[in-house]
Amino acid sequence: MERYRKKDMLNLAATMMKANDYVLRVTREDSQKLTEMLIQCQDAALQLGTSLEKFGEKYAPIVKLLESYCENLYQMSIHLSDETICCRLSEKIREQLTDFQNRIQDEMPDDRKEVVFLPYKASMWDSLESVWKAADEDENTDAYVIPIPYYDRNPDGSFGEEHYEGDQYPEYVPITHYNEYDFQWRRPDVIYIHNPYDNNNYVTSVHPFFYSENLKRFTEQLVYIPYFILGEIDPENQAAVEKMKHFCTTPGVLHADKVIVQSENMKKIYVNVLTDFMKEQSGKDTREYWEKKILGLGSPKIDKVMTVRKEDMTVPEEWLKIIEKDDGSWKKIVFYNTSVQALLEHDEKMNRKIKDVLQVFKKHQEEIALLWRPHPLIEATLKSMRPGLWEEYKKIVDTYRAEGWGIYDDTADIDRAIALSDAYYGDKSSIVQLYRNVEKPVMIQRIEGVDKDSYNMRI
Repeated sequence: MERYRKKDMLNLAATMMKANDYVLRVTREDSQKLTEMLIQCQDAALQLGTSLEKFGEKYAPIVKLLESYCENLYQMSIHLSDETICCRLSEKIREQLTDFQNRIQDEMPDDRKEVVFLPYKASMWDSLESVWKAADEDENTDAYVIPIPYYDRNPDGSFGEEHYEGDQYPEYVPITHYNEYDFQWRRPDVIYIHNPYDNNNYVTSVHPFFYSENLKRFTEQLVYIPYFILGEIDPENQAAVEKMKHFCTTPGVLHADKVIVQSENMKKIYVNVLTDFMKEQSGKDTREYWEKKILGLGSPKIDKVMTVRKEDMTVPEEWLKIIEKDDGSWKKIVFYNTSVQALLEHDEKMNRKIKDVLQVFKKHQEEIALLWRPHPLIEATLKSMRPGLWEEYKKIVDTYRAEGWGIYDDTADIDRAIALSDAYYGDKSSIVQLYRNVEKPVMIQRIEGVDKDSYNMRI
């Protein structure tokens, strides 16, 4: 049962009025067809009544009006052969439908826009937050943040442990539990997602109900915003485009009504890749369609990181013990990032690299505070794809945390880590793009050879 908004109810009443006029004109032509039409009108009235009941007791008189309308439809269906009775009933029905339209117009408030945000990992909420804030501040919009459950994948691809992170969002973000929102009935005007993979991710999966293909059934506009930022690429650099083109053809991109990407250059890449992809699939030129669908409006992740200030941060007491010197001043803080891709690509070499890095920073702990923030999907990925590698990696993490000389950040708040830190060191990552926007030094680690000094690393 779906929810009918004010405009839906008025449109449906107009259709029922046309059906009533049609029945009166052709009562003797096809009684079977007319009976089916009357049954359809009755079903529509029942759905309207059920929808109105969910809006509260104040609409009970209108529900009674619809019940009386249904009774007249029934009487008409059994008297189709009697033109006199049908004319009398048709006039009553017209009066009832006119009354219904007037009362809905006068008594129901004007429709408000309803917008739903469906993050799955709290640490990726920054990819939607600025859009949510704009919707939340719009006096004519009801905005809902509904964190959705997701599952780790077992090595055989089946669903493993279920996760729900609805308790990890900032206090200023009101959370609605996914079991408390009826998508079929409410049918929000817009749904925003940041997970595009549906069933195509080998490491995790959101609950299948929230696959983009299914969500399209419940809204007129499904919008996908990537949870990541990519390094900016020249659309003419085919080698670079080839490495990221898989991001352009995920189910979320294909099923969404709008896709918002980080720049106009990135839009060109998406449009080019998708045009070629669809030409291979169907032989048709779809460029105009993708030009309208892909929007290079920028990333909310950048909006968020640019507004977060170190002075506004609440720093955990256990972090302060590591950050503060004896005289109360702060050490320089280095954000150390380790990625999923690097671990999968380099296996044991990556674990050895992490050990070496930790030893170096441990020696300099009097002047530099290390803030190690691994990618949040490392555990799920390694357990699913490289369980042997996970065991060694976990030992490294456990030892680091037990020694207590550095910070281990596994919270959902990446923006706090960026705001507090003075420089970035670690793997290539979308976080690098955020550091570039806040103009802090970046150094990319290499598993072998000399680390790449992307910026002057003096901190």
